[in-house]
Amino acid sequence: MPAGSSLPVTTTAPHAQALALADFIRREIPLARAMDLRLEHYDGDRLGLALPLAPNVNDKGCAFGGSLVSAMTLAGWALVELALRQRGEDCDVFVAESGVRYLQPVWNDFLAEARLADGAGWATFFDTLAARGKARIEVACEVPGTDGKPAAVLEARFVAKRRG
Repeated sequence: MPAGSSLPVTTTAPHAQALALADFIRREIPLARAMDLRLEHYDGDRLGLALPLAPNVNDKGCAFGGSLVSAMTLAGWALVELALRQRGEDCDVFVAESGVRYLQPVWNDFLAEARLADGAGWATFFDTLAARGKARIEVACEVPGTDGKPAAVLEARFVAKRRG
């Protein structure tokens, strides 16, 4: 997020908070606005961002790899940011490292979904944040493809650091 920008902590329902965060992302990140990113779903465990193909297309007519990785990174970031906001934590969240695999082309509008990686848990993350003022968590992201197989996957580590 741009320096000095922060999303106000709210006490609304989780989906309403996710909608507000999606609006914040579109407002503060020009790339997200150009990609026409929208919140598809959020249930506390999974977050999905929907994107139309048209502004994310490459010269072959399928989704641009940069759009796929950007959408998955933003979905992972938003999942962590929402967990922090719902607990009243005022933190900056950064992607510390990530790896992406492109498995099949995406020829239509697409979805980027994020969830905690296997073995990752919010309890450990928040305990570490309380003790140290910063914590990291592993997130798994995917763009679903055809026949139930992923088109792209991203494994990322996000770091949260308390502001101030």
